[in-house]
Amino acid sequence: MPENMLGTRPGKLIVFEGVEGCGKTTQIQQTQGWLTASGWLVALQQQQVLSDLVITREPGGTPLGQALRQLLLHAPPDDMLHDRTELLLYAADRAQHVDTVLKPHLEKGALILCDRYTDSTMAYQGYGRGLDRQWIEQLNAIATGGLQSDLTLWLDVDVELGLARAQQRGRHDRIEQAQLDFHQRVQQGFRELAAAHPERIVRIDASLDPAAVSQQIQEVLLRRFESWFR
Repeated sequence: MPENMLGTRPGKLIVFEGVEGCGKTTQIQQTQGWLTASGWLVALQQQQVLSDLVITREPGGTPLGQALRQLLLHAPPDDMLHDRTELLLYAADRAQHVDTVLKPHLEKGALILCDRYTDSTMAYQGYGRGLDRQWIEQLNAIATGGLQSDLTLWLDVDVELGLARAQQRGRHDRIEQAQLDFHQRVQQGFRELAAAHPERIVRIDASLDPAAVSQQIQEVLLRRFESWFR
């Protein structure tokens, strides 16, 4: 239980990233449950450190984003989505999400758990699609207005294991259906991003069972909470 965390602080943005089938959705749900059951969320709220807990995602964290998500993940096969179009649609989703969800809640002091953010665009469209990474950096800066995550949890899992997990879910979206070498390039992107930004991106071994993965995440969050809120 946190102690001596007096005074109001800005909100915090925690992002979950990784290749297909890495377990982001499961771990966000587990983290939400842990924050509530452990008493951390209530304690932080009572001491006016945080206002509330917000769960969101990209793409699809806004009403507009939900329509864009449908286009991005389930575009009709006879209407091929070009790589630059895909990039710009993700940027549009992000700009709307940042301005109408992320920034307003952060200004109120919320703790946000977000499924994907800027690192996914660099990994998928930069490394996976091979688009110019400088373009992507500029586009991310425009879409976010400079908002970066306070912490990114990279759920690192072997690409083939992740895809096998994704296949067990049934229906496959457009990204999951891409060739193996695409997903391998995406994984390399996450690997290089984590090496370049160790202060922000923390690797989580997502090849383990879900309980062990959750334990790793909780240990990281406890250290960050002590740093952020003491």
